[in-house]
Amino acid sequence: MCGRYVMARSTGDLVASFDVDESYAEEIQPSYNVAPTDEVPLIIDRRHPEPEQVSRKLVMARWGLVPPWSKDPKSGARLINARMETVTEKPSFRKAASRKRALVAADGYFEWQKTAGGKIPTYLHGAEGELLAFAGLFENWPDPSLPEDHPDKWLRTFTIITTEAADSLGHIHDRTPLIVPPDLYADWLDPGTTSEADVRALLDAMPEPHLIPRTVSDKVNNVRNNGPELIDEAA
Repeated sequence: MCGRYVMARSTGDLVASFDVDESYAEEIQPSYNVAPTDEVPLIIDRRHPEPEQVSRKLVMARWGLVPPWSKDPKSGARLINARMETVTEKPSFRKAASRKRALVAADGYFEWQKTAGGKIPTYLHGAEGELLAFAGLFENWPDPSLPEDHPDKWLRTFTIITTEAADSLGHIHDRTPLIVPPDLYADWLDPGTTSEADVRALLDAMPEPHLIPRTVSDKVNNVRNNGPELIDEAA
């Protein structure tokens, strides 16, 4: 499960790191405690009217996927994660897995290790502090209460795909976000890849991530806390 993460990069950093063609995100405020229903940056590839032209876009989306057939957006609070093992089969995710894949930019994420003495908050990040890209899915939900030409008619939401944690991280939690390496960004985002078999092959091609765990203070437990001190090693 991934329920909190860190995204402290600027718009310019994301545009450069992901070779973005079009940015629809104004200056992004760093967040050291991203929580479900927060609006955060997302990287997607979409086709222009010309069939062969694909543009990479930086957009904003709310965490917690709302399927387009939902009656209201409340379901998004429950669909923050999608299991890799079943993502191409579950009704809430299978269409998005086929046609609306995304990269979720992150510096790292938090997990809570269960121990006899209680839960220990842990920050997991790249060995060199590199930017991570979680495999995500997005959807656009039409608000039935608004007219077609209303600027807020469409709500873009997303979910983070999780997989079974490797032995090196499994003692912290049995699930971990599926992380897309830079050499697979284009393959993962490719809007031309739509068949279930090809999507499953993409999922299976993701290598095991090499992450570093760091015990942090329990300040992260409170979503109102948000600052760089949240990722400092606990005293």
